[in-house]
Amino acid sequence: MFDITTLASQDVEQFIPHRQPMVLISQLLEFEADSLLTQTVISSTSAYFDESLSGVPNYVGIEYMAQSIAALAGVEARLRDDIIRVGFLLGTRKLKMHITHFKDGETYQTHVTRLYQEDSGLAVFDCKIMHNKQLVAEANVNVFQPQDTQAYIAEATD
Repeated sequence: MFDITTLASQDVEQFIPHRQPMVLISQLLEFEADSLLTQTVISSTSAYFDESLSGVPNYVGIEYMAQSIAALAGVEARLRDDIIRVGFLLGTRKLKMHITHFKDGETYQTHVTRLYQEDSGLAVFDCKIMHNKQLVAEANVNVFQPQDTQAYIAEATD
């Protein structure tokens, strides 16, 4: 069992199935039942950084949301002393991007809250990305996390 009070000091890779360079969120900040707050710091070394924008295109925000959801699942798995499982982003509803890009040198917070989850692993999350307490992106994100990823993939390819 890990100490939830030290969450912010722990490496994000301990909670998600992603590895560098595809870890897009920088830090886990706060955990509550069914919700997580993460932080992303934008720099020229950020994945998907676009020199012409001096930042990351807004559509990458969907992946910030998805990785934050994955991190929530990872924190919950660690609390149960379970393994970190792969999940699948199925789609979004009510997506609104209020900015054109995430700016170099700026920090963004992503808050994800579980609205609904089935025993099958299908879930819906309310997601918001904030910058200096201003809403910059929002969506309801649909995800699926099977109990056995390999069996799910094998079944899907048959």
